[in-house]
Amino acid sequence: MSHLANTMTDVAAHQYWTDKEPLECVSVVAETSNCASFSFRAPSGALFDFLPGQFLTLALPVSNKSAGTSTPLQEELVYRTYTISSSPTRPNLITLTVKAQADSIGTRWMLDNLTPGMRIHAIGPAGNFTNISSETEPSASKFLFVSAGSGVTPMMSMTTAMWDKGQPLDVAFIQCARRPSEILFRKRLEDMASREPGLNLKFVVSEPDANTLWTGYQGRFNSLMLGLMAPDFIQRDVYCCGPQPFMESVRNMLQALGFDMSHYYEESFQAPEEDSTSEQSAALHHDEDNATSEADIYFAQTDHHHSATPEQTILLASKAAGLNIPSGCTFGVCGTCKVKKLSGEVAMNHNGGISQADIDAGYILACCSRPIGNVSIDV
Repeated sequence: MSHLANTMTDVAAHQYWTDKEPLECVSVVAETSNCASFSFRAPSGALFDFLPGQFLTLALPVSNKSAGTSTPLQEELVYRTYTISSSPTRPNLITLTVKAQADSIGTRWMLDNLTPGMRIHAIGPAGNFTNISSETEPSASKFLFVSAGSGVTPMMSMTTAMWDKGQPLDVAFIQCARRPSEILFRKRLEDMASREPGLNLKFVVSEPDANTLWTGYQGRFNSLMLGLMAPDFIQRDVYCCGPQPFMESVRNMLQALGFDMSHYYEESFQAPEEDSTSEQSAALHHDEDNATSEADIYFAQTDHHHSATPEQTILLASKAAGLNIPSGCTFGVCGTCKVKKLSGEVAMNHNGGISQADIDAGYILACCSRPIGNVSIDV
């Protein structure tokens, strides 16, 4: 048997990783200031199966400290959601590239404490932000990827997946950063673009680095830059990821230019503004109006009852009852708090963090589900 045949047999014999198994950190690579890529393996040797653009939610053992001292009061799990920056075409490892902000807790703990050999638990992969269709092929032939800061991570995963499969690329890749030194994956992207004419790579920075020449685009990303970088943007599927104000400006820009927004996709882990005129919002308020003044929530695994008001989510009720349902975003995006509803009805106002198949199977997101009468939960 040939070496290639042996390799294919070995891969076929592998099991795929599930989140019942912890992840083991194998490398930490500094990317920019306060930003690093953490690569993980499955201790069992299982391979990773996910769609480019999906995310994981990590359970991070962050220690609370008493004010003014270094003495930990207690260790608690903090759940944080990060987009996978590696590609499923390289299934032996899974990589998360994280950037700490001024108020970061989980990410700051990772940068300061997570080292090779440590194991942590994760939930996922999950998420619908991907350019792969259900047939595992790209959903379109022409793409425009627009990102800012660490929002480039899903774009890196999607681009690498197409690159590894040897597919002809037609990608206008626009990445925005504060300074040139803060452009994530710059060298890797430039190497790919130098070998693939279909990868049209452009960088935009707010300001140059001190004592360093910058000859590229500078300033706030705008419609004039878009027209110069991707003059055929109207024909492309647009994927956007970055801080909320950045995505809002890109969305408004495209709408003003007459872009068909059914071909626009964005990834956000921030709570969207509630549209009181939406069908889902109207249904939610209708359900709440018809709810009883008090509901009994029965947590079946722990044989615990909790009396909750209709305004109290299942997640808040569980915390009040002294139980722990893992949660991340708390507004129905990440899917970390998915639990099985055994009986009863809830009003669930999610933002894409749960599939219709899961809903049909009886699952709910605890963070955005409110009881309508008595409910039993498999917790």
